[in-house]
Amino acid sequence: MSRRSILTWPDTRLSAKCAPVDEVTDDIRTLASDMLDTMYDAPGRGLAAPQVGVLIRLFVMDATWKEGTPSPMICINPVILSHSAQTATAGEACLSIPGLSAEVSRPTSIRMTWTDLNGAEQVETLSGFAALCAQHELDHLDGIVTLDRVDAAQRAALLAQYEAAA
Repeated sequence: MSRRSILTWPDTRLSAKCAPVDEVTDDIRTLASDMLDTMYDAPGRGLAAPQVGVLIRLFVMDATWKEGTPSPMICINPVILSHSAQTATAGEACLSIPGLSAEVSRPTSIRMTWTDLNGAEQVETLSGFAALCAQHELDHLDGIVTLDRVDAAQRAALLAQYEAAA
């Protein structure tokens, strides 16, 4: 397929809440394939449709490919059904905010539902890095970036670092 350009912050499309996907079409399948190509080339572990300028509720991720075991997921209209009480704080990078890593706290396990490319509903419990990655990508569908998940002091420091690198 082909690679798409990744939007960088502060592009306003990254702050938009995305519309649901009404049906899985060939255009959606092409977009998902292009997004996987783009993500692997970046090289990232997740990419949401708004990051390539398409404001719909779709993301792709592959939490394991960098360890040599590819397991791509294409998630259309994802919803977190439940999450663990246990949280973990870890450095999160974002393809749309290159060069930055923010310390973000998230539940370590989630139960999520989504529609796959065949139009079938999927439900899975994700844990560890996969859970963190899915939550990060789902944030993009709600117009939330990692800078929105940190306290004011960390945000100010990250913004100064980002602007200095620009």
